[in-house]
Amino acid sequence: MAIIITDECINCGACEPECPNNAIYEGGVEWAISDGTGVSGNYKLEDGQEVDANEQHEPISDDLYYIVPDKCTECVGFHEEPQCAAVCPVDCCVDDPDRRESEEVLLNRKERLHL
Repeated sequence: MAIIITDECINCGACEPECPNNAIYEGGVEWAISDGTGVSGNYKLEDGQEVDANEQHEPISDDLYYIVPDKCTECVGFHEEPQCAAVCPVDCCVDDPDRRESEEVLLNRKERLHL
């Protein structure tokens, strides 16, 4: 599953630099698959949509830090636990109950993001 940031977020930004996939963005900031990854050219999102890796996407949140699910690997393959959750002072980085993913899926995503 991916991690989400709840509305208890205090916008401290501690999580953003800890993410090995650059999947965390400040509220209101556009995101791209290529940000902080080795991806270029076309990239297939988990919903099957193909996008240019450099294409800028609308922010998922305008007010709070957010995590792009298509870039989140829960730190699998990098760390023993999600680093955003480990450093969050208010425990607002939690499992997304609407997005359950196996370790195999998360490792595959890691490999696709870090060529």
